[in-house]
Amino acid sequence: MTQSTVAAAERILGLRLPTSLLDLLRVQNGGCVTADRDAFPTNQPASWSEDHIPFTELMEIGTGGHGLSLLETPYLVEEWGLLSPVVLLSGDGHYWIGLDYLACCELGEPSVTWFDTGSGAELPLAADF
Repeated sequence: MTQSTVAAAERILGLRLPTSLLDLLRVQNGGCVTADRDAFPTNQPASWSEDHIPFTELMEIGTGGHGLSLLETPYLVEEWGLLSPVVLLSGDGHYWIGLDYLACCELGEPSVTWFDTGSGAELPLAADF
């Protein structure tokens, strides 16, 4: 992943991606999450479970890979009726994990939120990525 790829992605999304996410994507540009880290603990129940949500895959940045891309966020947000601005990181349509820019500006540090498209519920997961 090059700096020009990042710049193009941020231009398409209209948002600045967190440095910590970009650092991770430079190590591995999306893909499956290791089995010992494929769930994120929660202190509130979600539609998925009483104490965790699935985190089995991270979307890549760019196009041409085998999974979904962060660049597909605008289409997926419209398709699944999500509020924006958000950048989707993982999910299957029935749920999403995303960077939630609603409380900050486009250049701010987004929180990480679970979005349940069936119930419309949102569950804050972390203050930042």
